[in-house]
Amino acid sequence: MSEQLFDVNLQQLPDDFLTGNWRVADRVLNRTDPGSALAQAERFQLNPGRVQIEAPGLQDVGRWLVQRDTLLNRPYIELNMGQEQTRALITRLRRSRDGSVSQLNLYFQSGMEMHLTRP
Repeated sequence: MSEQLFDVNLQQLPDDFLTGNWRVADRVLNRTDPGSALAQAERFQLNPGRVQIEAPGLQDVGRWLVQRDTLLNRPYIELNMGQEQTRALITRLRRSRDGSVSQLNLYFQSGMEMHLTRP
């Protein structure tokens, strides 16, 4: 039986809901450079203030933080990697009651959409 997931209110999203090891389940590149680390990423490890991206034959380490727009309080994740800097709107976060299972949807400035799962 699959775990029941609940939508998290993004206007009240605690940063620690994003920490952990995420697997890229799906992505749509749109106009993103297919050779970039983010376009090839298979895993994200988000620790407080630190991010590590794993892709085939590539690892990139950097910093991340959550920022919010002033008008609607929408959360964005900012990634400052060694290879690139970008920002993605958090469009959806779903979690199990105990937080052991999560799904995260991101929409990047480049138009790339990414669906992450944990575990």
